[in-house]
Amino acid sequence: MQSDTSPVADADVPGRGAGTGADGALPRSVLRSETLIVLALSLGASALSALISFLGSVTKPGGLKHQAATLNASHAPGRPWLDLAWQLFGIATALVPVVLVAHLLLRERAGGLRAIGFDRRRPGFDLSRGVGVAAVIGGSGLLLYLGARAAGANLTVVPEALPQVWWKIPVLIASAVQNAVLEEVVVVGYLLRRLGQLGWAPMAALAASAVLRGSYHLYQGIGGFVGNMVMGVLFVLLYRRWGRVGPLVAAHALIDIVAFVGYAVLAGRVGWLPTG
Repeated sequence: MQSDTSPVADADVPGRGAGTGADGALPRSVLRSETLIVLALSLGASALSALISFLGSVTKPGGLKHQAATLNASHAPGRPWLDLAWQLFGIATALVPVVLVAHLLLRERAGGLRAIGFDRRRPGFDLSRGVGVAAVIGGSGLLLYLGARAAGANLTVVPEALPQVWWKIPVLIASAVQNAVLEEVVVVGYLLRRLGQLGWAPMAALAASAVLRGSYHLYQGIGGFVGNMVMGVLFVLLYRRWGRVGPLVAAHALIDIVAFVGYAVLAGRVGWLPTG
């Protein structure tokens, strides 16, 4: 059960938890500008990019399922060490918004990422809940993707197209963890906290988080948008129940690891898995 002192309780009360004004709250204009900047530097920009990509796909001759969206591609074909450098650079720079969020939460004396439950206080809880959530979402998500593609509403998603080199699997795992940390910290923990401080109703904040999550997956097609929006609703509800993004990060990372590594192992070996 969630206590009155949980991070989520603070996030859903306007002004509570901020720490620079006389009443302990940052001005709403500052919070609003800060939120827009964080999103513009991270997943808000990704949502706009995904929308442009989707418009390009639907206006291209031929159906969506005959087009491919590649998630982890080579950046320097034939040059494995340079490719590895680019892969690590991309993973590291994608996490800069998480560092920014941690700084902003420290500035308001909220305890940094601990304020949203991304810390090492309850590793067993986070991992066990994450495994359970991943088990439920992973299978249903795969079925939704296959159904949407068959219906012509989704591109063929190619989770990886990396060369057969020694660092392939470690990079895929690191990419999965990066995706999980960035999305859950920004789209769930940080965004819900700020929208609560800005006076948004809980249902409106839930809708904003879920729609944003779906939007930056639009490059995959309608199936990617709808499936991730549903996932976003579930993740917000679980966050409000548990008061921690830790289990959500664990679940998301496990889902992506299975998708990325599973594709690397199974692509071309089973008939039911589209390969683009």
